Amino acid sequence: MNTRLQHALIILLLKLSIPLFAQNQMNLSFEDAISMMQADNQSLKIADKEIEIAKAEKDKLNAFWYPTLQSSGSYIHLSQKVEVRQPLSAYTDPVKSYIDQFLPNNALIDGILNDIGSWVLRVPLAPSNVSSINVNAEWVIFSGGKRFRATKIGHTMVKMAHENRAQVDATQRAALVEAYYGLQLAQQVVKVRQDTYNSLKKHYENALKLEANGMIDKAARLFAQVNMDEANRFLQDALKDEGIVQNTLKTILNIEDESFMIQPTSALFMNDVLPSKDEFIQTMQTENYAIAGLELQQEISKQQTRIDRSGYLPNIAFFGTQTLWAHGLQKNLVPRTILGVGFTWNLFDGLEREKRIRQSKLTSQTLILGKEKAKDDLTILIDQLYNQMQKAQDNVKALNSSIALSEELVRMRKKAFIEGMATSTEVIDAETLLSTVKVAQLAAFYEYDVALINLLATCGVPEQFSMYNN
Repeated sequence: MNTRLQHALIILLLKLSIPLFAQNQMNLSFEDAISMMQADNQSLKIADKEIEIAKAEKDKLNAFWYPTLQSSGSYIHLSQKVEVRQPLSAYTDPVKSYIDQFLPNNALIDGILNDIGSWVLRVPLAPSNVSSINVNAEWVIFSGGKRFRATKIGHTMVKMAHENRAQVDATQRAALVEAYYGLQLAQQVVKVRQDTYNSLKKHYENALKLEANGMIDKAARLFAQVNMDEANRFLQDALKDEGIVQNTLKTILNIEDESFMIQPTSALFMNDVLPSKDEFIQTMQTENYAIAGLELQQEISKQQTRIDRSGYLPNIAFFGTQTLWAHGLQKNLVPRTILGVGFTWNLFDGLEREKRIRQSKLTSQTLILGKEKAKDDLTILIDQLYNQMQKAQDNVKALNSSIALSEELVRMRKKAFIEGMATSTEVIDAETLLSTVKVAQLAAFYEYDVALINLLATCGVPEQFSMYNN
C-alpha cells in the first residue's frame, strides 16, 4: 500500500475516533503523531512540490536530446519586381561579325542587327509582393557532450530535492518531538503543581484548625495561606504553558480546531545505554543532509565545468525546411524542400569560456572546503548534544534519590506539624523542595529526548528515534 495512503487512512481513523473522547480529546501516540505530520504537514508539502519542480527541470534539460520543429510565415514587399535583364547586343554582335565575313559593309543587315541589339530582354522571376509558410526542423547530433552533462545535472537536481525533503522531514520531526514531549512535560508539570497546591491547601486547612485550637499563631496561618496562593499561581502558569505547547503541536499536525485537545500517550523516556559518540560521528559523515547536499553540489559543479570545456568543440546539426505554401516564389527558383547538415564553431569569444571554467573550478574548491568545515561544525554539535544527553542521565540518577528523600521529608514534617512538633515554614519548605525536584527530573527527561532527536537529525537518521523510544 502506498505510504501516503497509509498516512491518510491513519488520519481518517484518528479523526473518526475523536467523538469517543470527552471534550474533543484524543489520545495520540508519538508514532501516530509522526504519521499525521507526514501526511498533512505544510512544510513537507512544500518540499514535495520542490521535488516536482526539480523533476520538471530535469525533463526540461532532457529536451535538448530531441529535434526542434518550428513553423514560420512571412510576407515581403519588394521595392521592385525581381527579374533577369539581358541586352540582346550580346547575341547580335557575334552575328554581325560573322556576316561581315561574307557581306562586308551591308548597311541594311547591320542596321537591323543594331536595332535588335539595342533591345533588353526582361524575364520576370518574382513579383514585388511575396509570401510563404514554412516548417523548419533542426536536430543537434553533436554538442561536445553538453547534453550528457545537462542530463546528469538534471538527475542530481532531483537527488538534491529529495535530500532537501529529507532534511525538512528531519526538522519537522525534531519540532514534533519538542512539541509532543513538551506537551507531555507540561501536563506532568501541571500534575506536580496541582499536587503541590492540593497539599499546601490541605496544610492551610490544618493550619486553620491549629490556629483555632491555639496551637499556632495567626502569622503561621497567614504564612501557610500565602504559600498556598503562590502554589496556585504556579499551577495557573503551568496551565498556560500547557496551552501554548498544545497549540504548537496542533500547528505542526495541521489541526485547526481550537477546541480539540491532544492527550499524548507516549511517555518521556531515557535510555540507560547509548552508542558511543564515535558511532554517531561516523553516521553523520555518511548520512547528514547538509554534507550530502554539498556533495551533490560538487557533482553539479563538476558537470558544469565539463560543459564549459565543451565550448571549445563545434556543434553539428541536421536541418531541414519544408515550404507548405508560397506566393510569388517559383519552385524552380526556390525548392520547396531543403535538407542539410551544418556546424557552428565558436573560435573566439573574448576569453569568456576560460573565465567560466575558472569560475567553475573555484566553485568546486569552495564546496570542498565547505564540506570539510560542515563536518567539523557538525562534529562539535554532536559532541555538545551527546554531552547534554549524558548530563540529563546523570541528573535523573541524582534526582531519583532526591525525590525519595524529599517525599519522606514531607511525610515526616506533615506529621510533626499536626502534632505541633514542626513549624509551618518547615512543611512548606519540604513541599516546595519536593515540587522543585520533581519538575527538575521531568525537565531532565525532556532535555534528553530533545537532545536525542536533534542528535539523530544531525546524523541524518531521525527515523531511529522511535527505536530508542521503544
